[in-house]
Amino acid sequence: MNRSLDPQWLSPPGARGDEAVRGDVGTGVGASLPHESAHLHVAGSAPYVDDLPELAGTLHAALGLSPVAHGRLVAVDRDRIATMPGVVAVLVAADIPGPNDCGPVVHDDPILADGVVHYLGQPVFAVIAETRDQARRAAAQAKAALTIEPLAPILTPVEAHAAKSYVLAPMHLARGDARAAIAAAPHRLADTLEVGGQEQFYLEGQISYAVPREDRGMLVHCSTQHPSEMQHLVAKCLGLQSHHVQVECRRMGGGFGGKESQSALFACVAAIAARQLGRPVKLRLDRDDDFMITGRRHCFHYEYEVGYDDDGRILGAELTMVSRAGFSADLSGPVMTRAICHFDNAYWLPDVAIHGYSGRTNTQSNTAFRGFGGPQGAIAVENIIDSIARQLGKDPLDVRRVNFYGPSPRAGAPGERNVTPYGQVVDDNIVVELVAELEATSGYRARRQAIAEYNATSAVLKRGIALTPVKFGISFNLVHLNQAGALVHVYGDGSVLVNHGGTEMGQGLNTKVAQVVAHELGVDIASVRVTATDTQKVANTSATAASTGSDLNGKAAQDAARQIKARLVAFAAERHGVAADEVRFAADEVEIGAKKTVSFRELIVEAYMARVQLWSDGFYATPGLSWDRETMQGHPFYYFAYGAAVSEVVVDTLTGEWRLLAGHVLHDAGRSLNPAIDIGQIEGGFIQGMGWLTMEELVWHPNDGTPRAGLLLTHAPSTYKIPTANDCPPVFDVRLWKDGVGDDNVAETIHRSKATGEPPLLLPFSVFFAIRDAVSSAGDHRVDPPLSAPATSEAILRAVTSVQAARP
Repeated sequence: MNRSLDPQWLSPPGARGDEAVRGDVGTGVGASLPHESAHLHVAGSAPYVDDLPELAGTLHAALGLSPVAHGRLVAVDRDRIATMPGVVAVLVAADIPGPNDCGPVVHDDPILADGVVHYLGQPVFAVIAETRDQARRAAAQAKAALTIEPLAPILTPVEAHAAKSYVLAPMHLARGDARAAIAAAPHRLADTLEVGGQEQFYLEGQISYAVPREDRGMLVHCSTQHPSEMQHLVAKCLGLQSHHVQVECRRMGGGFGGKESQSALFACVAAIAARQLGRPVKLRLDRDDDFMITGRRHCFHYEYEVGYDDDGRILGAELTMVSRAGFSADLSGPVMTRAICHFDNAYWLPDVAIHGYSGRTNTQSNTAFRGFGGPQGAIAVENIIDSIARQLGKDPLDVRRVNFYGPSPRAGAPGERNVTPYGQVVDDNIVVELVAELEATSGYRARRQAIAEYNATSAVLKRGIALTPVKFGISFNLVHLNQAGALVHVYGDGSVLVNHGGTEMGQGLNTKVAQVVAHELGVDIASVRVTATDTQKVANTSATAASTGSDLNGKAAQDAARQIKARLVAFAAERHGVAADEVRFAADEVEIGAKKTVSFRELIVEAYMARVQLWSDGFYATPGLSWDRETMQGHPFYYFAYGAAVSEVVVDTLTGEWRLLAGHVLHDAGRSLNPAIDIGQIEGGFIQGMGWLTMEELVWHPNDGTPRAGLLLTHAPSTYKIPTANDCPPVFDVRLWKDGVGDDNVAETIHRSKATGEPPLLLPFSVFFAIRDAVSSAGDHRVDPPLSAPATSEAILRAVTSVQAARP
């Protein structure tokens, strides 16, 4: 029996990371507690926006979409639509009281098209009707109601680059002299790569419910990752001030970045209609319209050239990245910035030049997606290293290892191979030790040998294996966004209410924040409740994005709880005549000196009677950050999260079908606030990233001069495939790296924890390169497989055919 299929060998003792589950269940921090809404989720009783009871008089909105990818908007036949059954109003750009714009950075993103339509699926008008079905039926008349003079569209990033059509000015980052280093290198490699985009495919689609309030006020229930931005944009489009608008979000059914900026259009349309008609208006998209209107992960085109030595050490590299930004800027600038800042991944690049272009195309405006450009940047260098290894006949892991960043300054080697191309010192590097541990515990070397023996005797089925690392920077690149606020209330019965600026989208943010507050006050987690995110409670919040949710909001809530605790300590010490350091909170009790213990509730009652303030606001701003977007230099990340994964696959060279046989993950979560939630995030991120790189293919109708040009053909689950439970490997071992690592290796985050939202999405690079390894074996590893992502079965088969044809 081939040992690479032996589950006991693939799954060494302790691989599930049970040793990482630690902590005091009572205080919460470090304990593997369930998600705070888990009992509601499984019972089907967790309310989302569409579950809220509709107020009397509620109307429903639907959007009329452009049937062409590019053209001049000549006329909208509103009368044709207005006569449809149940229609109350038809709104166009001219009906918007304020600016017709919902762009998050650049003001180039109209709420409703005006003058020119920029993509097939762009909203041109809104139908408001008595029922949702009536609104949708009327909106479906868009093709007949719109008069549009077609213009030639640009659909791909390559076309945009050739036409010098960009939504933003190009970005350039350089260190040293890349061209000279490449020219002087013993070996050179030049190639291109294509990596596709990815639909967020959140379970709950885009939805907003706007309710008019007194004195021009507006309440908007919105499924959004950024309530404050929705508040600002709704107020602006209504010609009001922010204090007129309240945005509330209790939970989302997934976001993944797709509800960071792009929930704005729907919040604005619902609010405009509610304002004009004086009635509540709900706008809920169906899945097809969601696909057709909203953007997704940017696809990237790469052109690169590198020089390297006999060991595979990169001496010089030049990379050009062109993204499909879509018709407007949206968040394409920050996405490209992060892509550029993650091209190095875990590797020292001494001489490097990186060029980033955000191509303007007549497609949906692409936006944030888990990883926010980081995965698109890092996969380029991983592809380069994989190709270098094949050219030299070496194990890719050995080539990766010689390129790793050097020891951190704290380890005794200041300034040696540990400065990123953008000038930040890598002072928390653990990638060498982490990869070494995973290499050993996964049996990587023995499995590679076993795979080689298997492939030598198997003509059709080929196996492959890869181990890839991750170094991911945590913080917003825009420094001012790295702030958060929170409110903590302690009631007379000892119960605690928390509100903060982050949003819950299933990732467990509220659970972690509740654990932090419970820990600070020494109470059981059951005593703490976290309420809906509300712009009238915590103002000027940042998006729940960039993997900063727990770092920022956990620290803000901790600050608020500590202020309350400090007041209680001072009160108890004075009343009972003890020193402040003799007052300790734990397990729902308060020890006051050596002889007295009272319940937390008793102390709260005493403090209330003594008029001690039992609520507080908290605030946190991440220290030490800097970024110059002109020079692309600074210290944009508070810390780096690290991880590594080993994947083993089998590929059918006759059909291109493949299976993931085993996945082993070792990830750095610092001192995990909740190991169960973190492991769940790592597992989910791995499978989602695997879907991006192997099966989730976005296809637009080509620019053939027909009206269908620019039509997104994969706009529903029938044509766009995401991973299912069946795609999970039979062996899937996820462990946390040294839970409770030393303070020297972890920044002063909330309880020395690290983010697990975005970094795990890069772990399934190992799946893609394992597939590449299997395809390469079809040519005896003598030909570099021409495989781009997603590596669908069709793409794999084409690569196998190419490798076999080119085999010497």
